[in-house]
Amino acid sequence: MLLHIMSLCLNFLQIQMNGGISPYPFNSLHSRNSTELRNAEDPESSVSDCESSVSGAGSDSTGLFTNGFNRVDEKDTAHGVIMHRFTSCLDRVRERTRVIAIHRRIWSSFTAQAKLQAFQIYFRALANKNDGNANLKYAWFGTSKHGVNRIMTHGFGDEDIRMNSGLFGLGVYLSSYDSPLESVQSSTVDEDGLRHVLLCRVLLGKTELLSPGSSQSNPTSDEFDSGVDDLLSPKKYIFWIANMNAQILPEYVLSFRAAPCLGGSLRIETPIKLPTSPWMSFPALMNALSRLLPSHVVTLINKYHMDFKEKRISRLELIRQVRRLAGDKLLIAVIKSRRGKGLKAPTE
Repeated sequence: MLLHIMSLCLNFLQIQMNGGISPYPFNSLHSRNSTELRNAEDPESSVSDCESSVSGAGSDSTGLFTNGFNRVDEKDTAHGVIMHRFTSCLDRVRERTRVIAIHRRIWSSFTAQAKLQAFQIYFRALANKNDGNANLKYAWFGTSKHGVNRIMTHGFGDEDIRMNSGLFGLGVYLSSYDSPLESVQSSTVDEDGLRHVLLCRVLLGKTELLSPGSSQSNPTSDEFDSGVDDLLSPKKYIFWIANMNAQILPEYVLSFRAAPCLGGSLRIETPIKLPTSPWMSFPALMNALSRLLPSHVVTLINKYHMDFKEKRISRLELIRQVRRLAGDKLLIAVIKSRRGKGLKAPTE
């Protein structure tokens, strides 16, 4: 009965990018998926094929993702289309990158259905606001294995928000379908040496150009719905905190392996030691960073430090979060400056 009701609702909510109702029947959605991936920038592509896996059960023999996902078979056309787009846009690092698995999100749970329908409702709202054009695109988001599970369960949150290190203001950054390298560089290596990027549906609506170094955290007016780094050929999409989970719908996760020797092109998460020696304690580091970073970033770092002290996260995770929020360049500069002054750490 529940699946029947869901089917009726989903058929009703099948929406095309021009704001109309999709003529495709529910049972044909799966077959249309690969075509839409090929033509992701085509304004006639539809949001509705997300439901193609609504009746599946989550299973994955690889052990990568076992809850809420189905592994996409390598013979599936969608697998080939996604892998080709991902690897062909990696430029010179393409030959050193190997796709291990692609997983498709399952929409059968109550919460997944709620998120899907909320996305579709917001699609209609943006289409009505912007003369029938919700500006639906595919986009990539680089994260960790833990990040994939967290985002799929709880949505995007504080850990996914970037400020200044992203250069274009406070928000969630995704890279365009043709620029996966932007997201690859923000992914982190897991315990098996794999990286993970999400392939998401995004609702850009009307975009505004953001300038490098911006501290913007909201649209400049109600006219705009998201930000970009370039109006004609954007590589970065910036979504503001207030509506980020309404405008971003993760649909696939692509897991891949990249050669460590690629260095800066594909940044491997190598440890940078937080100072613990007598010349600089963590409170001393925070004292210095508090004068250089926005207050909300300092608050986040303090939160992770407290989580570490209470053994809710590991030291490695604390270091990773401090690096992500403050940036390696700033951390190194602060540490070198402190060392050069030969100052002693304040008493904890």
